[in-house]
Amino acid sequence: MLRQISLATLGLGLGFVLTSVGVYAYVADYATLNLAGFFYGIPLILGGLALKTAELKPVPFSQPTTPEVLALREQQATTTQNKIRKDITRFCYGQVAHLDRALAYLGLGSSNEELPLVVGIRETATEGAYTVVLEFESPQVPFESWQEKQEKMEKYFGPNIKVELTQPDTDRVEMALIKTEA
Repeated sequence: MLRQISLATLGLGLGFVLTSVGVYAYVADYATLNLAGFFYGIPLILGGLALKTAELKPVPFSQPTTPEVLALREQQATTTQNKIRKDITRFCYGQVAHLDRALAYLGLGSSNEELPLVVGIRETATEGAYTVVLEFESPQVPFESWQEKQEKMEKYFGPNIKVELTQPDTDRVEMALIKTEA
């Protein structure tokens, strides 16, 4: 729940409240409260605005995770699967896109405009193995390029992970990160 709160929105809201208190205190001639409102409120507003410009929203789950899959997650999920799931389902700051560094390292886009965008995530089971499926919008990178990088992806995402790629639509690619035996 806490991961779903935007620090930018929190900073802006708190900043506006403190600045409003400062303005009221100025009008009512409360010098100490006036200074506190301005000295804390205005920097919070500016910080909130700065964060808002660099904010990357969480990737939504495209379907709810079933209790069976949640149990599989508890038993089988690798550190990499958990890290990816947690990282892309929270607000991030200062990134171009979710997994931007990983995608650039894998050679899936040479510029920020070409990078595929993660538009959804879901958790499933593949033949009894816990699976995280990342759904990408990839208009600039052809599916053949994804397939060429599949072996590199398996090495990158670590031990005990098998990568399966599918193309459900022309500009969409799904990357399944499947837990394998140790």
